[in-house]
Amino acid sequence: MLAGLSYALDLTEGQREGHAVRSCLVGMRIARELRLPSEQQSALFYALLMKDLGCSSNAARFAVLFGADDHRVKADLKTTDWPRALDAFRFVARNVAPGQFWLTRAFQLLGVLTRGPEGAREVVRTRCERGADIARMLGFHDDTVQAIRALDEHWDGAGQPYALRGDQIPLLARILGLAQTAEVFFTSYGVEPAYDMAVARKGSWFDPAIVDAFLAFRTDSEFWRALAEDDAQAHVTQIEPADRILVADDDRLDRVAEAFALVIDAKSPWTFQHSRGVAATSVALAEVMGYPDEQVREIRRAALLHDIGKLGVSSLILDKPAALTDGEFQVMRRHPVATREILMRTGCFRHLASAAASHHERLDGSGYDLGLQRSELPMLTRVLCTADMCDALRASRPYRPSMPLERVMEVMRREAGNAIDPTCFEALQIAVHDETLDRQSASEVPAVRLVSALAEDYRQAA
Repeated sequence: MLAGLSYALDLTEGQREGHAVRSCLVGMRIARELRLPSEQQSALFYALLMKDLGCSSNAARFAVLFGADDHRVKADLKTTDWPRALDAFRFVARNVAPGQFWLTRAFQLLGVLTRGPEGAREVVRTRCERGADIARMLGFHDDTVQAIRALDEHWDGAGQPYALRGDQIPLLARILGLAQTAEVFFTSYGVEPAYDMAVARKGSWFDPAIVDAFLAFRTDSEFWRALAEDDAQAHVTQIEPADRILVADDDRLDRVAEAFALVIDAKSPWTFQHSRGVAATSVALAEVMGYPDEQVREIRRAALLHDIGKLGVSSLILDKPAALTDGEFQVMRRHPVATREILMRTGCFRHLASAAASHHERLDGSGYDLGLQRSELPMLTRVLCTADMCDALRASRPYRPSMPLERVMEVMRREAGNAIDPTCFEALQIAVHDETLDRQSASEVPAVRLVSALAEDYRQAA
């Protein structure tokens, strides 16, 4: 399950799909060469898969700081030797405001540079602490939590965010750092460049002993061939320490869905409560409609995960304080596709993929991404569609303020029977009347004054 969900984290980091899974295979091979005990290997296994749990929390800041697609900036950062001043300057220069007028780029460049090392440290700290907090919430061993927290520290003390040095850095974090960087160089350039990078950064980025363990399988052509050609996710189950396998019962499944809702909602400051809001609304509707507890639990999980595909949408689009262009809206319309693909990889959530990915479908076929119609939308999917629209309209967006609940109901009433299911809307009215969904509206967003025509646009709202 977690290997499948790691593909969502790969999206957020701008990495090729399967990055975390391949990093896990590399890191666990290093652990084998180091002869780590089973308990440490187990903690490392989950740290490698979940190393990027905090990655969405600084996405919007990257986009604003660079005036660029956060995915592209993050992907480029992975191959940059950023502690070296000249390399760092070149990285900033090529990533600020791409395609913009030279003066705009110059001002953007100046803005990044004036933040200095402390500004960079704060961006990394946000990610590392957030990732550690979510790992702790998932109940992982403290070694896993601390490895994620120290992911970007370097052996020579020039890393981020706490400038830890040498043995101050947890051993598992040192393995994570090399494994993820080696994977990026391997998939981008090949085996030999990955090793050249490791040797060049031995003693600076990486613990020399861990680099030596990495060098021990340099000539294992079968390992590297399988990493390049095979389904890496299929190999992950074979390398988890057999005596320490974690099994997902219902309570753990709920925690995983809740944890990834936090990852999803952290992608944009405008949706920081959206997944949980849709989940609460879906549960209220399902209970009014008399669904049994087990189905209510399933629709809650689907609601918590419905926007996981949005992790692959640039924050420049998600946070744009204006109408999306046709091209941008086409990108936005693809996020249900990513939701479906990610959840289909996760055995425990695979059966929720269709419902979660259909949250923008409409009864009259006007929705996306498949244009499904009334007969193709099960009632639980209709519940999710209704809840998603309601929460989106109630929340503030970059281009409009939140709507009062009365106005939300007025807008949705016009859509009942055509876009949204009338039975679900009736249940929503009952839930609202019973104050089940009582939630204070957010304050007005000043950016709405720039695009007043969007004030009631639910097409873009979600």
